[in-house]
Amino acid sequence: MDIEYSVWLMMQLCTSPKTAYRHATYHKQTKNQWARDDPAFVAVCCGLQAAAACAFYAAFGTSSAIKLFTTVFWAVGVDFLAVGAVLATAGWTLANRKLKASSPSHAVEQRVEWLYAFDVHCNAFFPLFVLLYVVQYFLCPILLSQTFLGTLLSCLLYAAATCYYFYITFLGYNALPFLQGTETFLLPLVVAVISLPFLVLAGFNPTQKVMGLYFR
Repeated sequence: MDIEYSVWLMMQLCTSPKTAYRHATYHKQTKNQWARDDPAFVAVCCGLQAAAACAFYAAFGTSSAIKLFTTVFWAVGVDFLAVGAVLATAGWTLANRKLKASSPSHAVEQRVEWLYAFDVHCNAFFPLFVLLYVVQYFLCPILLSQTFLGTLLSCLLYAAATCYYFYITFLGYNALPFLQGTETFLLPLVVAVISLPFLVLAGFNPTQKVMGLYFR
């Protein structure tokens, strides 16, 4: 497994995501597939998820090995892998059924690989991980406070993470030359931006809700 390349790719996804997707084209030219053939990226993400879950449990959990295991399993197995598989399947289905450009009758039909759709999820998930697992962890004293500032910052953080996730998802599908109308993947950004002021005014604090769900 190429851990060094995976770490480099993670940095690019946070600073220059378009550069990261240029390598998908290179991979197609050299390996004849869009998806990565190295599980290192997924393995690193799982490790980071597990470490972050342990850090949150140390700060907010109780001294129970079973509950610690449950928290780690939920973070890695559900939040990252299971939800990611659902989102990847939804994107894969939408791309293959609705977004494929018409091609000449003599041309070989191209389809989005499911593993590529899952790669897109993994790529989009890492910046979200940085925002909601790292930044949120250190800002929790403010975000969990019963103040307007805590609610505002929490909503902004979750909105930014959501927007970044779907923006990188859009870049992933937009990198495929046989797709059209990939701007569809940007629609959740519009929803997030429109919903933001209403959630803030309603006093909805997503950090409090998520912490309550995990550590109630």
